[in-house]
Amino acid sequence: MTDLATTRRYPKITEKGLADLRKRIGVPITDTVEPWNYEASRDAIRHYAHGIGDDNPLWCDPDYAATTHYGTLVAPPSFLFSTDRIVSGYCGGLPGIHAMWAGAAWVWHKPVLRNDVISTEAYLKDLIEHQTRFAGRTIQQIYHVDFYNQQGDPVAEADSWVFRTERDEAREKGTKYTDVRGLVEPYTDEQLADFHKLYENEEVRGATPRFWEDVNEGDELPPMLKGPMTVTGFICYAQGWGGLYIRANKLAWSLQRKHPGLGIKNRFNVPDCPERVHWDESFALEVGAPGAYDYGPERCSWLTHQITNWMGDTGFLRKSKCQIRRHNPDGDVLIINGHVSRKFIDEGKHLVEILQSTETHRGEPSATGASIVELPSRMP
Repeated sequence: MTDLATTRRYPKITEKGLADLRKRIGVPITDTVEPWNYEASRDAIRHYAHGIGDDNPLWCDPDYAATTHYGTLVAPPSFLFSTDRIVSGYCGGLPGIHAMWAGAAWVWHKPVLRNDVISTEAYLKDLIEHQTRFAGRTIQQIYHVDFYNQQGDPVAEADSWVFRTERDEAREKGTKYTDVRGLVEPYTDEQLADFHKLYENEEVRGATPRFWEDVNEGDELPPMLKGPMTVTGFICYAQGWGGLYIRANKLAWSLQRKHPGLGIKNRFNVPDCPERVHWDESFALEVGAPGAYDYGPERCSWLTHQITNWMGDTGFLRKSKCQIRRHNPDGDVLIINGHVSRKFIDEGKHLVEILQSTETHRGEPSATGASIVELPSRMP
C-alpha cells in the first residue's frame, strides 16, 4: 500500500450520525440518483444477462423468446438490480463510512418483459449493530424496495442490506483476510481445464418443461462455475448493472458536490468514487478487503442464474434470499451447489424450495441462498 494509504484517517461511526440515520427509518426516500435502467429494453436485458455470464436465449434471443409462452424477451429476475439504486447498495447517512452490500431477500410477483417500464418506492427499514472480524463494530442498514411496471402492477419487492464499516478499523485491526490479503495463486493449465469443463457442461433447461411431479426432495442441481475472477469480469457486471457511483467529469463532480463525503482522493489528490474497490487493488487493500473484489448484487445474480438455468422457461422464481459471507477478490473461483430441500403445494401452486451454498476454490464459504420456484404440473 502507498504511504497515503497507511497515514490517511477516515471518518468514524458516531452516535450522532446513527441517531440522525435512525430518524429516516420508515420515511419514503424521494431524493436518490436515477437508476441505470428505467426500461427493460432488448439491449438493457442482454447487457445485464451478459454481465453475469448468462446466455439463456429467453433473455438474449428475440426469435427464440417469441416461441415461448411469454411471446417476447424476458429479463432475468435479478435484472431489477439495475432499475433501483437503493436495492443495489446506494445508502444514506454516515458520510465517509464504507458500505458493503451483503444480501437481499426478493419476492417476485410478475415477470419483467421486454419494454416494461419499472418504477420503485423505497424506505429505510432498520439498523442493526454487529461485531465482526472484518472491522469490529459494524452497522447493518436494511432497506425495503417495491417495484412496479407501467400498468402499476406490483412486479417484485425486496429487502436488501449493507454493512457500514470504518475503513481504518478494517485495514488495521480486521483479521478476516489476514491469510489471503493480496494473495496471488497462479493456476496451472490443468486446473483451468478442469474448471472450464463446468462451463462446457452448463445446461440451460430452456423449452423442456421441468414438471413438479418429476422433482424429488434431495435432487441436486448441476454445479455452476463463476470465475476465475478477473477485474474485467467485475467491470462487465458494472456495464450491465450500472454501478452506484461511476460517473465521469462534470457528472462525477456534481455527485461529489451533492455528497461531500463520497469522493475519496486518489494518488493525484483527485476525489474518486469509493466503488473503485472493485477494480483498484491498492484501494481495496486500503479499506481492509483482500483485493479488488466482485459486486454483492453480482453474486446474488449468480445464485439466481443457477436457479433459472435449472427451472426452464415454464418455471417461475417466486422468492430468493442471498447472504454474502466474504469478499471474492480477483483470482478466486466460485462453485455454486444447490439441492431441492422441500416440495409442496400452496394455494394451488406447485412449489419447490432450493438451498444453495457457494464456496471458493479454497473451500471458503462465499454465499448462501434459499429460493422458492413454481414449476408446471401434469395435474389438471
